[in-house]
Amino acid sequence: MKNVVRIFVFALLLVAAFSFAVVKGESNHTVAQAAANEVEVKIDNFSFGPQSLSVSPGTKVTWKNRDEIPHTVVSTEGVFKSRVLDTDETFSFTFDKPGTYPYFCSVHPKMTGQVVVKEVIAKRTLSGAPR
Repeated sequence: MKNVVRIFVFALLLVAAFSFAVVKGESNHTVAQAAANEVEVKIDNFSFGPQSLSVSPGTKVTWKNRDEIPHTVVSTEGVFKSRVLDTDETFSFTFDKPGTYPYFCSVHPKMTGQVVVKEVIAKRTLSGAPR
């Protein structure tokens, strides 16, 4: 009887350990997806890099000034505007709506870039129902 109880307890421990590993793996996957919704634009040598960026709605874009000169990030349509960024300072904005968002540096107006937010289209199964 003691052996049956030991086997049962051992089996329960294995199930619990396996369940924990599966849950832990799912949470790591979620973190990876959240991290994928963040993009960095480098400000260096009087340019934005990349100059044009395509993202999905909900993406957080962070501009980082890696230049020795102060810069800004200003939407031409007034959607966002940073303060003056010194070396290694950042400015972030989350793009929620599809569209094209041109921007420039107000200190150096020839510095331009754009963020294109593409509309997400739901994939459909063979039956026509969205996934």
